[in-house]
Amino acid sequence: MKRMQGLAGALLMAAAVGAPLVAQIVETPVAPIQTDGGLIAGKVLRSGAKAWLGVPFAKPPTQDLRWKPPQPMTWRGVWNADRKMPECIQVLRPHNINHYFGEEPSSENCLYLNIWAPGNSTSNSKLPVIVFLYGGGSTIGSSGMANYDGEMMARRGAVFINLNYRVGILGYMAHPELTREQGGHSGNYAYLDQHAALKWIHDNVARFGGDPSKIVISGQSAGAGSVTQQIFSPLSKGLFRGALLSSGCSWGSGGTPLEQGEAVGLDVQKRLGAANLEEMRQVPADKILALQAESQVGVNVQGVRVGGVIDGYFMPKGQMDALAAHENNDVPIIASFNQDEASNALMNAKNVAEYQEIANRMFGAKAAEFLKLYPVSADAQIRQVGGAVARESGLERNARNCAILQTKYNKSAAYIDTYSRKHPYTPGVKIADQDTATIGAYHTADIPYWFGTQDNYNLFRSTRNWTPWDRELSEKMSATLIAFANTGSPSTRDVKWPAWTPANEQKVVFGDTISVVAMNVPGLTFLTANQPQQGRGTTAPRSGPRD
Repeated sequence: MKRMQGLAGALLMAAAVGAPLVAQIVETPVAPIQTDGGLIAGKVLRSGAKAWLGVPFAKPPTQDLRWKPPQPMTWRGVWNADRKMPECIQVLRPHNINHYFGEEPSSENCLYLNIWAPGNSTSNSKLPVIVFLYGGGSTIGSSGMANYDGEMMARRGAVFINLNYRVGILGYMAHPELTREQGGHSGNYAYLDQHAALKWIHDNVARFGGDPSKIVISGQSAGAGSVTQQIFSPLSKGLFRGALLSSGCSWGSGGTPLEQGEAVGLDVQKRLGAANLEEMRQVPADKILALQAESQVGVNVQGVRVGGVIDGYFMPKGQMDALAAHENNDVPIIASFNQDEASNALMNAKNVAEYQEIANRMFGAKAAEFLKLYPVSADAQIRQVGGAVARESGLERNARNCAILQTKYNKSAAYIDTYSRKHPYTPGVKIADQDTATIGAYHTADIPYWFGTQDNYNLFRSTRNWTPWDRELSEKMSATLIAFANTGSPSTRDVKWPAWTPANEQKVVFGDTISVVAMNVPGLTFLTANQPQQGRGTTAPRSGPRD
């Protein structure tokens, strides 16, 4: 028996010695680079691009740093940035949905960023820099998600960086004790994480080949909301030269008062049964996670909803007040949205008569005017025209409003685009949160085109049959973003992208072709002045995942 145990042990030892421990081996390391925090060593990927993965930009926000602004991180020796680090703690999701790219570890110890750069880049390269902030309804999201990978952008000539920030109650909660502790402000920790990362990037990116004067920040969905907050925060002034807001651009909010945010924090304390802030900091993170509202695929919890507040620090005042005072960051913007992100009752009308009946319910005395702007004469037209109403009363109206405010209050340009290409699905593929037969350019569908991450949709199973045009479209969309970082304009040799102006309201459409089209100004003007009445079939759920 002892002999058998000894033999088994020897075999296990031999297997351990002979097996390649991929997660702990760096085949081609990049020599350490000195940063403000310390030395960082990266690696060369098989494509030739260089990567520094899991770079700390702040101390872990744990223990007494829970619900505190991010603190600078330093270390001795060399930090081996050879793997992505945990996502900020959040609920996990089913594996058969569209955006499952592999299970990630989840932790409060999560304030890390990832950097990709071209293989031939040096500290003198002065390359354009693209920074991405993930979406996910402000409760989920990760820089480690394969959809947001930066390897292809590096191969296309940019330094690409994404980063983690705290989400949910741990990322946004204000509280009276926190306000006293932090000098009169609390909450907004997610935005402060983003700001800290942007400051770190601005101060260090030249060492990785980037130009700190050519940084563009980008974000999708809740990430676009985060980009907006960085635009309106005086703390982030000078840290970026432009911004891409994907799905979508919404400016003009008055904002949530700090006192209202503090009331939510007191509710969290009550639900935890904690006597004070100190006890709240001792509660396991998963207990806090269980309290918050979730509306992700496969996870629907009616709980506490938290968000940003006008704290007098990161967010000093409402957005319209900041615009009027010219206190926001005056940088060029791209307001981007997808063609099929929203729906309404009009789209589901069975015939022309029903379409007209719904229109009368939605617009009341203005229905006749609406039907002149959005007429249907045949049943086959209903879904397309109804879809246009859903889009133009929502994300397109918001994008146009951002452009209007930009040109009214700022000096920088505004650009608008619509992504309309339907992904080419693998025949017969089943995706839990999508009907591949009917879904169009859904919420988040543009991201693999901007960043060239299309192949990551086939990591575990074949879900897409990408065509040569999909590859070409991705290359041309990436080129506009890189040009935007390089020059402040997204116009390229292949895409002549005009700035939006009140006298010439145009946008680019990225779809089965690339074209510049006039916006439907009469329709948009009507829908801005006459929003569909609530409770009359006007809900506009997003098609697809929230990140």
